[in-house]
Amino acid sequence: MKEKVLIIGAGPAGLTAAYELSLDDKYDITILEASNEIGGISRTILYNGNRIDIGGHRFFSKSDRVMNWWQNILPIQGSLAKDYKQTKTITEVSTLENAPDPDIEDKVLLIRNRLSRILFLRKFFDYPISLSLKTVKNLGIIRIIKIGMSYIYRTFFPLKDESTLENFFINRFGNELYKTFFKDYTQKVWGVPCDKISSQWGAQRIKGLSITKTIMHALKKNFKSKENINQKNIETTLIEKFFYPKFGPGQLWEEVLNICLSNGVKIEKLSLVDKLIIEDNQIKKLFTASKEYESNHIISTMPIKDLINSIEDKKLDNKVKNIAQNLVYRDFITVGILLEKLKINNDTNFKTINNIIPDNWIYIQESDVKVGRIQVFNNWSPYMIENPDKIWIGLEYFCNVGDEIWNLSKDELKEFAINELVKIDLIDKKDVIDSTVIKVEKAYPAYFGSYDNFEEIKKYINTIKNLYCVGRNGMNRYNNMDHSMLSAMEAVKNIQNNIKSKDNIWSVNTEEEYHESK
Repeated sequence: MKEKVLIIGAGPAGLTAAYELSLDDKYDITILEASNEIGGISRTILYNGNRIDIGGHRFFSKSDRVMNWWQNILPIQGSLAKDYKQTKTITEVSTLENAPDPDIEDKVLLIRNRLSRILFLRKFFDYPISLSLKTVKNLGIIRIIKIGMSYIYRTFFPLKDESTLENFFINRFGNELYKTFFKDYTQKVWGVPCDKISSQWGAQRIKGLSITKTIMHALKKNFKSKENINQKNIETTLIEKFFYPKFGPGQLWEEVLNICLSNGVKIEKLSLVDKLIIEDNQIKKLFTASKEYESNHIISTMPIKDLINSIEDKKLDNKVKNIAQNLVYRDFITVGILLEKLKINNDTNFKTINNIIPDNWIYIQESDVKVGRIQVFNNWSPYMIENPDKIWIGLEYFCNVGDEIWNLSKDELKEFAINELVKIDLIDKKDVIDSTVIKVEKAYPAYFGSYDNFEEIKKYINTIKNLYCVGRNGMNRYNNMDHSMLSAMEAVKNIQNNIKSKDNIWSVNTEEEYHESK
């Protein structure tokens, strides 16, 4: 008799778990997906022939296992993508026999050059910020001196209390650079000041980055040959290349699902979990609106807030319920806009079709607009856009369900986003061809609200023997995609080896060594 496994959620973590378990014939696996889509926030939206990546997903990891896992699903390109061919841009290609040509075959991982910049004072700055001549010119010598002096001061006299994100940033970048490039933008992203956010967000996302490492990386670039795609000795924030599926991240997860289905995995969409019955520290029954399930193991990627709210257990006390109820999430809107052209041209050394700006992301530091980032989908993959002579961008808004931006109608959001692009002088309104709006709830677990007491929730969850929480929302942790996958792999290892402790799952992306050197 096969052991039954229920997987809640068909995002990267859920699908990784399903794939790994499906390689072992011991398990009867069913995925319960609340929506009619798969891939979670890593899905790709197709709109009028053009594709949208929600939030932008660079396929890069310090983990060899994850890097090889992706390549096992989609092979690396054997020749250049069409934009690199046209512009004679050099990048690595696979030397394996029959490696796919992305102009001919669809199942392919591209290798893409990474470039992101900051728009501030209506000028472009490197991201992460570098002390280049252009930076000095844009900021002015007085501000540069203040940045340098405040950084040196904090190097010798760091703040002892690093419990807040504000102090985390100040200790690594100095007061002046923090106020210039981190303070306002971070509040735009999270909706609260940095001194109200736990430093654990910084520990998750940029734990190894500092001015010193940024400068050293810039110097090494001038004296070393280009790193290969593994980039083992480079901070994740400083990587120069990444993998990317030809048709966006959703393509890879759709392929993973197809493999799972061929291995016997079942998926039931529009199956929102609304009740879990716990007895004797085990989930005995799981209910959706229309069905009842029993299972030996349950892997959950659903938001912790919803998970705790769905549990019926005599041992679940009000303290844990209240902490879960007060967990905070940041919601997300992408406004896709198709353009004839931008008002700005490419002033970098990166060659592009029609000389469009080469950025993957533009971080909008300007305080007079709400938009947080802009993706240029042409530069993630030229196959994301139907007509490569047009420009296909996504404006990203960080918001909360029910706030002013969220409550705008789709037509109002389109008009709002277009007007913001005009305001920061990136486009002429007459060059807009088409637009669309995508809203995502609970995109980012927040490191404020009741987060400081999250350990109480974790202790309770760990008492449920057959429950494994993985992924970004499943662990209430702002994981990258690779960390979500690794947490799922650890859960599978525990199931296969009858490991009772969940410590290995929770330790993913908490150790300095994993992120920086493994």
